[in-house]
Amino acid sequence: MAAKMQQLSESEVIRSLRRFRDRYFPNSRKLLTEDTNPVADTGEESPPGLLDSLPVDLQFLVLTFLSPADVCRLGSTSHYWRALVRDPLLWRYFLIRDMPSWPSIDHVTMPQLEILDAPLINADDSLDERKEGDNIGLESKFDYMSEYLKSCPSCRQQWLPSRAAYDVITSFLQSLVPSSEPRYAMFGPGMEHLDVSLVTRLMHAPDVLPVSGTPQRQINGIGSGISYLFNNQHKFNILTLYSANRAERERARVEQQSVSNKLFTCEGTDDSGNPIYTPTPQVQQVCQVVDGFIYVANAEPGKGGILDDGGTSEVAQIRAVLNSAGGSPSRPLLVLSCVSREESQAGRITGQKITAKKSRAKNRTSCVGMAKRLGLPQLANPWMVQNTVAESLSGLLDGISWLLRCSGVKLYGS
Repeated sequence: MAAKMQQLSESEVIRSLRRFRDRYFPNSRKLLTEDTNPVADTGEESPPGLLDSLPVDLQFLVLTFLSPADVCRLGSTSHYWRALVRDPLLWRYFLIRDMPSWPSIDHVTMPQLEILDAPLINADDSLDERKEGDNIGLESKFDYMSEYLKSCPSCRQQWLPSRAAYDVITSFLQSLVPSSEPRYAMFGPGMEHLDVSLVTRLMHAPDVLPVSGTPQRQINGIGSGISYLFNNQHKFNILTLYSANRAERERARVEQQSVSNKLFTCEGTDDSGNPIYTPTPQVQQVCQVVDGFIYVANAEPGKGGILDDGGTSEVAQIRAVLNSAGGSPSRPLLVLSCVSREESQAGRITGQKITAKKSRAKNRTSCVGMAKRLGLPQLANPWMVQNTVAESLSGLLDGISWLLRCSGVKLYGS
């Protein structure tokens, strides 16, 4: 998919935008002056601004350094800038450029990757040849701008509605009522194949998630899990499901090999050659009583283990677990796209933040790529993919916050 995305070069965008401006806005300077100068009837034309006077390729270069919110604000300054920043080719370029660096994605904000494979223009055509009336039809079919603004995490957070005052009062009253402790089953190759154990770090990180205790009850005979305290207010329980014992996991991690998974039984393959798994009876019983699932995926490229089959085993095992939950589509699935530790920042040059983001993105599987590989868009359950670092636990709290909200927990003070 990455190779197809690179087919859209920056020069193609610049060339199309230049022809677009020359065709539809031949007098763009005059138009910009009329829009920005309300006293246009004096007969004196004020000189255009510095940004307006730049060639379109330099204008595009400026746009690439702006945030999506700033690009949208620029589009509200004049008719010319509104037409320029809404160009679908520009936002397609933004999608291809920024998707690998997004730290999270979920079932609501997942972009439609099919539109990146669909041809925007013909080989012998370009955007400057379409008629003005055709612009509406094109935007309705390839609305890259809406896809970007819907999916980009910074846009999601910035445009969330603020909480009303009565919501704060209601949250305070609800905090006085004790709520049940949600339970989640955690499994996946990222728990076993990484150099840093995510479970061990969880148990020894009181500044991130304090351990509130180990309940004395048993969950279908395989343990009670560990209870954590989120935001010093909300308790939740995580029951870890390992595919093998500790000695087998350590040997498989060192030798970069997969072990026999004792959580599932392989029932063969389907018509497409994909494996079919059935959880063991104990795992099935756990799936029926928990409130959701945490799947720890190995996001380090080139690592051995279950990822070597292209993710088909992972897809089958995730669906087997969700099907064992009584077929309830309301139980959320949090995917922690996990790497062992942050990459060294010794080579970072001050001021080149975009370059640093791209460099870090190459060292892990992107959230959008992880969601596609695990077949998450085809699930009926709500899901989220969150970038996580096992050593620092960065990103973990964002995922837990989403998981608790999906379980009906009211997060007070947020």
